[in-house]
Parts: sequence; structure tokens; C-alpha cells
Amino acid sequence: MNFKLDMTVGLVASRRDVLRTGAAGLALLSMGSYAQSTWPSKPVTVIVPFPAGGGTDAFARPLSGQFSKLTGKQLIIDNRGGAGGTLGASIAAKAVPDGYTLFMGAVHHTIAPSMYPKLDYDIEKDFVPLALLANVPQVLVVNPKKMPFADFKSFIEAVRKAPGQYNYGSAGAGTSHHLAGELFKQQTKTFITHIPYRGAGPALQDLISGNVDMMFDGLGSSAAHIKGGRIKALMVSGTKRNPAFPDVPCAAEVGLPDYTVTTWYGMWAPKGTPADVQGRIVEDIRKAAATDELKAIWASNGAEFGNLTPQQFGAFVSGEVKRWTAVVKTSGAKLE
Repeated sequence: MNFKLDMTVGLVASRRDVLRTGAAGLALLSMGSYAQSTWPSKPVTVIVPFPAGGGTDAFARPLSGQFSKLTGKQLIIDNRGGAGGTLGASIAAKAVPDGYTLFMGAVHHTIAPSMYPKLDYDIEKDFVPLALLANVPQVLVVNPKKMPFADFKSFIEAVRKAPGQYNYGSAGAGTSHHLAGELFKQQTKTFITHIPYRGAGPALQDLISGNVDMMFDGLGSSAAHIKGGRIKALMVSGTKRNPAFPDVPCAAEVGLPDYTVTTWYGMWAPKGTPADVQGRIVEDIRKAAATDELKAIWASNGAEFGNLTPQQFGAFVSGEVKRWTAVVKTSGAKLE
């Protein structure tokens, strides 16, 4: 075959390749448009990796109601508690990435990599970030019958006089509740015994019933119980009071200016979820968050909607992983 014939054959082959590529591109565009126009065509499941009644539920269930109104399809909350939230995360990471299984995790999932040496998932590699749903300050709450202190000052004086006598419940070893307690102990030079539970809900119930003395909880799950008088708030984290509880002093006011722990909740999808479906999910979450009903619920729980793009949320998660790795290393916190 001469050079001229080779060129001709090559041009024909190139044209065929272009046609094939173009056809494939059109097919992908068609599939994308189809997915965009039909999702969701059936109920969507959100795996919540903690038992019902915890802080994640306080935001997941109202969001579910608004999502259903917006899309006409049910958003099913599937509580899969255990192992500090890592069990549910593991299940979600292995779900079919079609947009019909989502994962609502929390700050705990950026702590877990430094606490659990053998996780079978990676929060940064096996999920795609969608939205920071709520950012909530931590609150120190006590059982008012077991710890009838008038204020934080009398509380801390009693705790310092009796090292090891008091205890605090958490949503599990390695959760933000646990690390918030360890950080508190470091900064106040106190010793309080840690009692891990399988979620914030069970820990709160034991706090209310008097089986544990205190908790360092996300304000979202404690808010209703504080308002109902079942538990008492002595301090919120950070440098300013929370508008939902203006009578509760902030950490800076009681002498802990560096106690800035917050509990946040976010939405992820399994890696491989189609980009156009991801976009639709983000769009619907933003629409739900903009409703007066959800704004009121978030405000009553002392929470703020994290107005971040998926890319910004991903960067935020990476920063939190680094931050909590340092806290775990300094505190020496371990699984119990």
C-alpha cells in the first residue's frame, strides 16, 4: 500500500472514529438528560448511621418531609447505628451509585479515620460530597436532679473536687461527643469518666433518666429536651451565645475561649453517582433548606444551613479530617 492509499484509509478510519465518538457522546447526553428529567422516579433512601432520636434525625426527618413535597417521591430514613457511625457509612459506601441511596453523615465521620485503624471505606474517596446541611454548636447538658447546679461555675467547682466521680455519655467512642468531652477535660484540667453508647439518642435517654450525669451534645438533639426542662444547659461552645438559647453562656464567657467544638451534618452520595443526578440532589436540598418550615426548625435547634458548594464542602471535610487527627493525637483518645 502506497503512502497516498495509507492516508485515504487513515482518513476514513478517523472519520469513523469521530462518528463513533459523536454517537457515543450523543448517547451519553441523552442518558444524562433522561436521568435529569426522571430522577427521582422512585423513593430515595438516606442511610443515617445512628439510632433514631439523635442529632442527625433532628435534621434528617424534617428534610425528608420537605424533599417529598418538592419531588413527589418519598425520602426514606434508614437508621443504621453502630461503631460510632462507621457501620452505616460502610453500608452506604457500598450502595449502588444511582442516586437512590444517599448518606447523611456528620462530623464523627471526619474523626473516625484517626480512631478506627481498619475502616473499610474512605469518607473522602468512596463518597462524593453534596451539601453541608447544618452546623450546630456543642452544648454541655446535665441531668438537673443528679447535678442541681445553678450555673457553670458551681458545676466546674464540684467536678474539680471529685475527679472520676462524674461521667458523661456519648454517641460512641470516636464521635464528636466523645472528643468534645476529652477536649473539655484537657482545657478544664478535670477527669470525667466516658460512657459510650450506640448513638446520641440512647445516650440522651439515659441522661434524662439519670443513668449518666452529663453530655457534650450537638444542640440539635438536645434543644427540645432543654426547652422541656428534662435536661439543663450550662454552656454552649464557641465565642458567642446561641440565638435559640440566649440565656445559656458561651464557652468564652466561662473561661474557655478555645472551646469551639461544633457538630455538623452533611449529605454524601456513593462514588460513581451520575453528575447530573448529584446536581439535582443538591438543587432539591437547597430548595428544601430555603423553605420557611425548615428555616424555622433549623433556628429552633440553634443550627445554620451550610451554604457551601459541593466542592467547598469537600474541602471543608478534608480540613476537618486533618483537624480531628491532631485532636485525637493530642488527647490520646482511644476506642473503648
